[in-house]
Amino acid sequence: MKFPEIQSHLSRYIVGIAGAGGLGSNCAVALARTGIGSLVLCDHDVVEKSNLNRQYYFISQIGMAKTEALRNNIAQINPKVVVVTYNITLDRSNIPEIFSGCDVIVEAFDKKEMKEMLIETVQEEMPGVPLVVGSGLAGWGRSEALRYRKIDETLYLCGDESTEVSEEMPPMAPRVIMVAGMQANTVLEILMGKL
Repeated sequence: MKFPEIQSHLSRYIVGIAGAGGLGSNCAVALARTGIGSLVLCDHDVVEKSNLNRQYYFISQIGMAKTEALRNNIAQINPKVVVVTYNITLDRSNIPEIFSGCDVIVEAFDKKEMKEMLIETVQEEMPGVPLVVGSGLAGWGRSEALRYRKIDETLYLCGDESTEVSEEMPPMAPRVIMVAGMQANTVLEILMGKL
């Protein structure tokens, strides 16, 4: 299948991304480059200087809402992508409404409790919607430890599943981008399977 045919197919789909930090921003950009039709981006944070080592933002965007900055960046890459943004904190009550209509949802949170809450909410309130989760991406090296795993019919996991972020093991751009790329690739695998 040629790239224009792939783009045409992907242009029909909507992908939700919960979190616009290292995983979310890099995954969104990868999906925009493939020709995905629409992205629903949700994050409550602003771009900080400390984000620039691994997130898809620029110095001129410091202080902007991440969702707005990411929408601007995607418009520079592929203006055909429809980008819907929510500058709020996700919780059990708003997740089903915000991601209603999404064909796939990508989890891109930093905090374990937020990851768990999103997984539980999507599986309970949005049965059948695929969810692509990132877990274990801190530090550097150990590329061979990064993997993709299908947990069940709708839950997919990308990362090494063990390396937690800490002061001694910070998130570094190469591994963050690799896991974000795995997440984007998993989304494509799901959506291209709908041919």
